Amino acid sequence: MRRFASVLPTLALLIALVTGALSAAGCGDGQERIRLATTTSTQDSGLLDTLIPVFEKQSGVRVDVIAVGTGAAFRMARDGDADLLLVHDRVGEELFVAEGHGTERRDLMWNSFEILGPPDDPALAAQADSAGEALRRIGAVGATFVSRGDDSGTHRREKALWSDAGGRPDWPGYRESGQGMGATLRIADEMGAYVLTDRGTRLRYGQELALVALVGDTPALRNPYGVVLIDAERHPEINGVAATQLADWLVGDEAASIIAAYRIRGQQLFHPVRAER
Repeated sequence: MRRFASVLPTLALLIALVTGALSAAGCGDGQERIRLATTTSTQDSGLLDTLIPVFEKQSGVRVDVIAVGTGAAFRMARDGDADLLLVHDRVGEELFVAEGHGTERRDLMWNSFEILGPPDDPALAAQADSAGEALRRIGAVGATFVSRGDDSGTHRREKALWSDAGGRPDWPGYRESGQGMGATLRIADEMGAYVLTDRGTRLRYGQELALVALVGDTPALRNPYGVVLIDAERHPEINGVAATQLADWLVGDEAASIIAAYRIRGQQLFHPVRAER
């Protein structure tokens, strides 16, 4: 297995931790602040750039967005280095609450994962009857596949899909980027490789990519996002009151309208759960 050598993930996490420390201290400006640990897909898609400023203006609370892989977001929250989670690994989110680190998980929105690949599709992934079968075909022909390899929600879903396919074989073309979704898409595109991505990030970068969507819109590729409240009694250093305020707003009607209206080139990226109730 080959991993791309890069210090960027480590540097990004270091910056995030420094940002979190400054946030907790209020940076001396007197403004109330909270740290939102979230997956890179919500940031790379551009959604948070539209969503968060509305809350900040109404509440007067500054939100410091820390975009990392879902696994890293969980670790930050367990260490008290985040005030609220917005991630996309339901099993991990429910485990986080069951372990006592969180008090509640709330459904927020969903989109879909997709398998992208070169237009000529040498593995015939587009003809597969499931996402797991598409991955099996990619491995069987030895095509290049770029995985995030970073314990993110996307990486966790990829591993689940490989399990559905009977296990991931070892082959030279399987690469790990160790980076976020946007960077991983660019690497895969440069290599003409297959890659698993969320639809929101693909739409954000779509005009820059030669890769095309080959597999999507199946139950196994549905991608739910949740907001998880962190236990302020277990982690008294966090700003639980303001975090709850943000969580309440995110799952409310106004945020649902913003999420539903957010589009790139006319296509809706995320579907708020509140609008479906």
